[in-house]
Amino acid sequence: MPTRDARAPGAPRARTRPAPGAGEQIPKARRAKLSGWGGALEAEALVLSPTDIDEARAALGAAQHAAPGTRTGLIARGMGRSYGDAAQLSGGHVIDVTGLRGFDLDPAAGTVTAQAGATLGELLAVLVPAGWMLPVVPGTQHVSVGGAIASDIHGKNHSTDGSFGRHVEALGLLTAAGEVLELGPGSAGDLFSATLGGMGLTGLILWARISLKPVAGAMMAVDSDRVEHVDDALAVLAAPDGGTHRVAWLDLVASKTGRGIVTRAEHAAEPARPGTDRGDHVSSASDGATVATKLTVPKRWPAGLLRSSTIGPFNELRYRSVPGQERGKLETIGKHLFPLDALNAWPRLYGPRGFTQYQLVVPYGSESVLHNVIGGLRRRRVPCYLCVLKDMGPASVAPLSFPISGWTMTLDIPWAADGIRPLLDEFDVLVAEAGGRVYLSKDARMSPEALRAMYPELGRWQAAREQADPERLWRSDLALRTALVESTGR
Repeated sequence: MPTRDARAPGAPRARTRPAPGAGEQIPKARRAKLSGWGGALEAEALVLSPTDIDEARAALGAAQHAAPGTRTGLIARGMGRSYGDAAQLSGGHVIDVTGLRGFDLDPAAGTVTAQAGATLGELLAVLVPAGWMLPVVPGTQHVSVGGAIASDIHGKNHSTDGSFGRHVEALGLLTAAGEVLELGPGSAGDLFSATLGGMGLTGLILWARISLKPVAGAMMAVDSDRVEHVDDALAVLAAPDGGTHRVAWLDLVASKTGRGIVTRAEHAAEPARPGTDRGDHVSSASDGATVATKLTVPKRWPAGLLRSSTIGPFNELRYRSVPGQERGKLETIGKHLFPLDALNAWPRLYGPRGFTQYQLVVPYGSESVLHNVIGGLRRRRVPCYLCVLKDMGPASVAPLSFPISGWTMTLDIPWAADGIRPLLDEFDVLVAEAGGRVYLSKDARMSPEALRAMYPELGRWQAAREQADPERLWRSDLALRTALVESTGR
């Protein structure tokens, strides 16, 4: 089985380099315009692209000693799949970690040690044929390991397997002082838990050791149910013995709002037999663990083509493509878990102004919030072209981790939609009053007041970050906009 050198456990520890020294290799730099996956918010920054840990430390020194008149501060960036402005810093420095891609599987321990820039898809392409699975993956394979930790990503199986950080046994963190610290659940202090879901604001994640789950192969057994209303979707998702991977797609464009399809899936107990239908979106390199790109949306996609009148027939076809009830259909991991990855650059469908993805979670018993949000979109005639509903399990110990026990709903809304921002502000109030929260990795407009109302352990996180970075070197447009990190004026 092919492996790659992760260069992790043996990395130097507790070395401080306040500035690049003579002869020290500063990584390649370029000035670039960046945006999140939604494309709604742009920023120009100096992007540094290290290829090893020493170059990453040199990039830190370069940001600390920026030329007069240049804004200091920096943030890490992986694949750019956070939807808003979490991985950009206007006028500052951005460390692109995609050059740090090494990883190594330890089958005896059931772990993989991977550098921050390795993507989950790259890992799965090696792990699944070897009989292993990452316990938690989001809806795309194109997420870096560092980004998965910084966002504490969750998947369709959160109620059983929790978020990504639950499976991180150790990680390497480059702090503002230039130290490389090895942190884990047993580390002294709160820096490890503050880094899980910490949006890259505690330091630069260099590598991580992740525990794995054994699987028989790349197939999943999928049950599907068509539902006529959001309450029906909630009932199917809550039904006992419903599979570990559960999700509902809801059609908010149809006249009968809230109809949809609920899928519940498990990893198949046996590998696929010859001749098994393995689905259309299979990458031969990964043998079904990932998805191959089938189409790419052109850069100059016309802004007006994506609207309710064009989405409506597509949603009707999707709804009718599934029987009223289907049991045990075999699909590959890639096809079932990463369906949108078959269409490259799909956010371009929204045109040059992009879109925002609003993801909320509210506790069980607060289903009225879901109804009020759906109803609010309809009353204000704000279009939502994709809506996903899932159930979630208990919250993690990480203070900024998004999931809590309850229902999470995700809405894709054009950024150009009339009245979108005041409407989402109203939704923020409903969510906060119910004891819920909005996902920072998706956010593009939340206020500091809303953030404080939603994250009760914010003070605990800020105390850990302040101790690790008292000069507030690590920051981002998200951090400054929401006051996660207060501006130093530099």
